[in-house]
Amino acid sequence: MRKRLGVAAATLLALIVSMVVFTVPAHAAAGFTVSGGRLLDANGNAFVMRGINHAHTWYPSQTGSFADIKATGANTVRVVLASGQRWTKNEAGDVANVISLCKANRLICVLEVHDTTGYGEQAGAATLAQAVDYWISVQSALTGQERYVILNIGNEPYGNQNYQGWATDTATAIQRLRTAGFDHTIMVDAPNWGQDWTFTMRDNAATVFNADPDRNTVFSIHMYGVFDTAAEITDYLGRFVSAGLPIVVGEFGDMHSDGDPDEDAIMATAQAQRIGYLGWSWSGNGSGVEYLDIVQNFNPAGLSSWGQRLINGANGIRATSVEASVYGGGTGSPTPTRTTSPTPTGSPTPSPTGGTGGCTAAYTVSGQWNGGFQGDVRVTAGRAINGWTVTWTFGSGQAVSNAWNATVTSSGSAVTARNVSHNGKLAAGGTTSFGFLGSWTGTNPVPAVTCTAS
Repeated sequence: MRKRLGVAAATLLALIVSMVVFTVPAHAAAGFTVSGGRLLDANGNAFVMRGINHAHTWYPSQTGSFADIKATGANTVRVVLASGQRWTKNEAGDVANVISLCKANRLICVLEVHDTTGYGEQAGAATLAQAVDYWISVQSALTGQERYVILNIGNEPYGNQNYQGWATDTATAIQRLRTAGFDHTIMVDAPNWGQDWTFTMRDNAATVFNADPDRNTVFSIHMYGVFDTAAEITDYLGRFVSAGLPIVVGEFGDMHSDGDPDEDAIMATAQAQRIGYLGWSWSGNGSGVEYLDIVQNFNPAGLSSWGQRLINGANGIRATSVEASVYGGGTGSPTPTRTTSPTPTGSPTPSPTGGTGGCTAAYTVSGQWNGGFQGDVRVTAGRAINGWTVTWTFGSGQAVSNAWNATVTSSGSAVTARNVSHNGKLAAGGTTSFGFLGSWTGTNPVPAVTCTAS
């Protein structure tokens, strides 16, 4: 986390380039792997990060923070380290101690080099090549820890200038790590101070993923002021999900000097789509962004309003986090029904398919809890189509609150969902899907749906 971007997000979203849809088998490794666009732990169970960033390199004496972060229910901690270009280097002994603290507190460790922040714009920032040099220098602390450690090569590795080399430099960095013998899952941050307003990571993610000989790379987007609407959030994350590419929200907050991120939409979309998120940051923020402290003065009893939202709010850490199964925790990723009331019998039944003009649609309640539910709709083309519209009418007062992979509008009980730019064109027999979160009272029957195509 560092700077604001100077261009309106709404304008930037006009840059739309389709991503390739594919599924890749997991690399046979001793630790985390990626399969079908999802992160799996060393036992082969889906793992969804629910965690907190901790600025270890600037506050090395705050080792008690690992236990305090675990006490929030978090399953992951992203740890700030330094490679020596801008801050004092964390040597191998310190890295080993950090990993031991993560393991002692049953946390997955995401380790990141912070010196790369804003390269090309920030004076003195390290290159990704220098970050790789650092990881090789501390490799002795990392080898054998693949079950517990994910390697985040470099934090926000480009600013808003000279970011065009992100894809090439990132792919080269991954390949150097693999050649050096690193078998860990690798995480890579977006350019543009992590927020990818130029869509450089989004549009080159498939190329970078395929450059990893292990196919074991996860992409990380940082969501601050650029992501101030639900539409921007669901569109960005939805493109990775549709393309079968693993994505996490590596940093986000509830406000920032560059704008007001929509943390509710970030957390709701992440929960619905089984995407990891890591809030920034535990404590110790300065330079005018002290409001991003989750707790004040490293005191776990001093939750800020942001901390309350992240930890105890809707779709928050305490309600949705599942401990990694390598520590004996859950064996699957959280869903809305895992931490709330069970789904009433029969509610997941899909609606009858309905369609005119070249497509059909099927509506399913895929998860339900007190007052809320997740709906999923699959669209199937009967002929080659260039766009689709799905409509239905709720019969019991339900309402849509947030959607992804479709533009959803409501007029009273009538709901209309239209394709977004990347999933409207379908070949004959082709399918796509979209989802939404909704509210209900009393009953939640499945409505009949109609699909029309252009």
